Amino acid sequence: MQCHSSEELEGLVEEARQLTVDGHVADYIPALAHANQDKLSVALYYPDGRCYSAGDTEENFTLQSISKVLTLALALMDRGEEYVFDHVGQEPTGDPFNSIAKLETNKPSKPLNPMINAGALAITHMIIGDTVEDRLERLLNFIRKLSGNPSINYNQIIAQSELKTGHLNRSLCYFMKQHGVIDEPVEDLMDLYTKQCAIEMNCLDLARIGCVLAMDGADPVSGEQIIPRDFARIAKTFMVTCGMYNASGEFAIKVGIPAKSGVAGGIMGSLPRTCGIGICGPSLDDKGNSIAGIRLLEMMSKKYSLSMF
Repeated sequence: MQCHSSEELEGLVEEARQLTVDGHVADYIPALAHANQDKLSVALYYPDGRCYSAGDTEENFTLQSISKVLTLALALMDRGEEYVFDHVGQEPTGDPFNSIAKLETNKPSKPLNPMINAGALAITHMIIGDTVEDRLERLLNFIRKLSGNPSINYNQIIAQSELKTGHLNRSLCYFMKQHGVIDEPVEDLMDLYTKQCAIEMNCLDLARIGCVLAMDGADPVSGEQIIPRDFARIAKTFMVTCGMYNASGEFAIKVGIPAKSGVAGGIMGSLPRTCGIGICGPSLDDKGNSIAGIRLLEMMSKKYSLSMF
C-alpha cells in the first residue's frame, strides 16, 4: 500500500508524542511490557485509495481489543443478529473492560456488550469451525481480506504470554459456562481468544480495515461487500458507545469518531463515508487507551472537522 508522508500530520504526531511520558505500557501481559513507550504513528486511508501517514508507521503491534470489532462482524455473519444478541447484550458499561461484576448481577447472566472481555469471549465462542485452528484460520483470512494484506498473522510470543497469564479471562469463561453462555472447553476458547488478540499489523493495515467499516463494509478498492452493510453499522455503533472502554462518552464528545482501542496502544477509527484511521502509541492512560493516540485524534478532529456529530 503506497502511503504519502504528510508534513502537517508529522507536526501533530510530534506534538502528541510529548504525552507518552505521562502514560505506561501494558505490563499485565508480560510480553507487552517490552514495547517502546515513545512510539507513535498514524495513517488515514480514503475510499479512493489515497493514504497519508506520519510517525513510526512500519512498527507492528497486536490488535488486542481492536480484534473484538472484527470477531463481532464475523460472528454476525456466521450466526445472525438474533443469535448473537440472545447471548450478548448491547448496552455500554461504566465498569473496566475485564470486570466480572455485572455478570454476577445481571439477569439473565449474559455479558453486557461485545466490547468488554466477557462479551468478546462469548463472541469468539460463536465463530464457526471444527477446531481452534479452523476458526483462527477463518478469522485470519477475514482480517487479511479486510486489510488487503495476505501476510497478516499472529504474534506467537504475545499469544503465549496472554494464555499463560489470562486467569481473569478464564474466570469469565467458567462463569459463562456455568450460565450456559458458552459450551466449549475453556482452554480451547482461551487458546483461540489469545491468538485473536495477538493478531499483528501496522497502522496502515489498520487504517484500511477502518476504511472498510467506514464504507459500510465495502472494500474501498474492489467495491466487494466484505461485511454486510447492517453488520458494519452495528460494529460502528458499538465503537461509539463502548469502543474506548469506560472513556467512550468523553471520547465521543471530544473526538466524535467511531473508534476502538487496544492495550498494545492501537486505535482504529472509522469516520462514516469518509476514511479509516489507524493509530499506534503503546503508552496508555489509566483507562487502557493510548494517551498520545487520543490526544492526536482530538487534534485531528478539531483541525480537520472530523467529528460525525
